[in-house]
Amino acid sequence: MRYLPHSPAERTSILDAIGVEAIDDLFSDVPEGKLLNGLVDLPKAKGEMEVARELGSLAARNTTAASVPFFVGCGAYRHHVPATVDHLIQRSEFLKSYTPYQPEVSQGTLQTLFEFQTQVALLTGMEVANASMYDGSTSAAEAVLMAHRITKRDKAVISGGLHPQYRDVIDTITHHSGSKLAVQPPAPTGNEDLASTIDDETSCVVVQYPDVYGHIRDLSPIAKSAHERGALLIVVVTEIVALGLIESPGEMGADIVAAEGQSIGNGLNFGGPYVGLLASHQKHVRQMPGRICGQTVDADGKRGFVLTLSTREQHIRREKATSNICTNSGLCALAFTIHLSLLGQSGLRKLAKINHANAVALADQLAKINGIELLNSAFFNEFTIRIQDSDAADIVEQLASKDILAGVPISRLEQGNEDLKDLIILASTEINTADDRTALANALMEVLQ
Repeated sequence: MRYLPHSPAERTSILDAIGVEAIDDLFSDVPEGKLLNGLVDLPKAKGEMEVARELGSLAARNTTAASVPFFVGCGAYRHHVPATVDHLIQRSEFLKSYTPYQPEVSQGTLQTLFEFQTQVALLTGMEVANASMYDGSTSAAEAVLMAHRITKRDKAVISGGLHPQYRDVIDTITHHSGSKLAVQPPAPTGNEDLASTIDDETSCVVVQYPDVYGHIRDLSPIAKSAHERGALLIVVVTEIVALGLIESPGEMGADIVAAEGQSIGNGLNFGGPYVGLLASHQKHVRQMPGRICGQTVDADGKRGFVLTLSTREQHIRREKATSNICTNSGLCALAFTIHLSLLGQSGLRKLAKINHANAVALADQLAKINGIELLNSAFFNEFTIRIQDSDAADIVEQLASKDILAGVPISRLEQGNEDLKDLIILASTEINTADDRTALANALMEVLQ
């Protein structure tokens, strides 16, 4: 409390107003054993150079994604980001720009966001897109709330192929709105009957594409079943590069697309910041969270850009706001737009083809190893393997000790589910070489002997 300029009497008054007796009561919801009991075991003071050396030695103990064969994906992907992207986003007019409240002095920022929205709409096959959200998971949650407003219903069917952490974020954000989540069991083989779970109370069906296990499926039948019952189809995309090659969600009947844009222009960044994408149909534009930049003409007939819609509580009455967490990730959106502009349509398709080819080569190589079963019949750059009679988490740790980061054991995401403990999700992007794939295959054969 030493950083808060409140007297003991003021603190007591605040606690009385809240209705608790002590500061510690504010943390009562934190699980037992998660709070520190005392000071962190660190020296109380060190010189700047000493601290830099100490932190440097600690950081050196990490195995970085760029230093070893790397096959981790599952919602965050390592792609090559051209040096041009970092050079441009660090220009002062971009790096220091702020929310474009005054369009007359924010034309560059507004035009960038307008171009970003256009790119997102084209990628997803939708009519309109907003100026970005925090990340893919919160975008998915906002899409569910958006569907509730449109349908005047409050039940969401959650596919068993949705990333478990996205599912948890949806639960957290929609919890206090009275939403009902019909969560389907995990579907590692990609087989689930979502149509039978849709009823007249269903607001939306949330499906990931490709799903968390890497499966690609035709979403048209799910869209048809949802629409027949008056529900909406929300498609979640965690690997946006996939839309450079596979059919867009909009072409298959999606009503709302919520996606993570990290793969284009943004590095892994230790988990963030990332950039959430949200797109929908024109008729739903006033229910979209966030802000939308539009194109117009000024008094002299010259092209200009403005905030067409901004439905945050910061701009309108709180009770009228569609969301209160939906600021846009401006700098990350800029990086996305620059990278995608550099690629162009043909470049994105070529990048997607390389990703798919690398993943196919890896899957073919691993499928030849005794004790490994490939669960996917169709995938983009990510797939799931079953390692027979083995604990996948233990295998991943053994491979890490050999300086190979070999994917994500599903047990890390679906804790306590013994049926999934032998499954590993692997991703192979354009950064993986033939030597990387061979190193993984040889190491797997070694640890499985």
